[in-house]
Amino acid sequence: MDFPEGLAELHTHLGGSVASEIMWSLAHEQGISLPVKDYWEFDRLVTVSDPRGVPDLDALDAIYHWSELIQSSPLAVERSIHGAIGGAYRSQGITTLELRFNPMKRNRGGERDLDHIILAAIRGLDRAELEYPQVHAGLILMMDRTFTPEQNRIVIEKAIHWAPRGVVGVDIAGPRPGHRRYDYAALLPMVQRAREGGLGVTIHVGEEGGALGGEELAEVVTVLRPDRIGHGILAATSPALMEQIAAAGIVLEICPTSNLLTKAIADEEALCALFRTFVEHGVPFTIATDGPEMMRTRLRDEFELLLRIGALDEAELRAANARGHSASFLGRR
Repeated sequence: MDFPEGLAELHTHLGGSVASEIMWSLAHEQGISLPVKDYWEFDRLVTVSDPRGVPDLDALDAIYHWSELIQSSPLAVERSIHGAIGGAYRSQGITTLELRFNPMKRNRGGERDLDHIILAAIRGLDRAELEYPQVHAGLILMMDRTFTPEQNRIVIEKAIHWAPRGVVGVDIAGPRPGHRRYDYAALLPMVQRAREGGLGVTIHVGEEGGALGGEELAEVVTVLRPDRIGHGILAATSPALMEQIAAAGIVLEICPTSNLLTKAIADEEALCALFRTFVEHGVPFTIATDGPEMMRTRLRDEFELLLRIGALDEAELRAANARGHSASFLGRR
């Protein structure tokens, strides 16, 4: 398929978007002690190397532990942002790109200054946009479900402070503490503060967790009313929720290969049924990778997968890509 306007990717984590060879060099430059001494073993350590995927999201978090540790310095963050943006354009022709990361998971528990980490990301963004003027890129700063309210509040304030320099939105992710239902409604003051600061809001929710995940998704849609939702695939189980999402114009950021690898979606047949359900109910969505290097996929691979299994036709894929450009928070810069 041809996309003259370029591709749009709105859901990709910095920890999963940097090539293994760059991560390998960054680890050695910083003197990080790694559990492996061979590059190919390292490559398997920082990617979902088994084509059968991982057992669950907890196993994926274990992989993110290494990418976040390696990216825990201003130098590493700058090079990671620069490499991810350039790589996205060179390999895929991506011209609209949002990279999300949690700055507090890259300051080594307060050892590194948070503003230095964020400003390093902005320097990487600036360098990449000078080298690749065809690309419009922005940063999304992430809160975490394991953080205290004060930690998450600080992330929001930093995002607002650096919005004039390329931070375009906020998000939250991370494991649920004790695997209990997360209280998304408690984030409302922070979400409102981010909106007042001109930032877009996207929320990780509805990826897995069965009935519990469905309750969280319903709460997010009803209470937080974000611009976009990261994943949100559990909406397909509720016609009422899909109607609510469609009416509110909330865009789902769907990551097909990632959801297959983490077992959030059982198989390609279920993936096909998911997309046909969303199309039938008018639910707006975009296609993304979640992290192309970690998931060993590319955005064009995602499109080809969906076309091959009959999940979407060419016109629907073009519409999803166009929606990615229009739903981007970059217009707020």
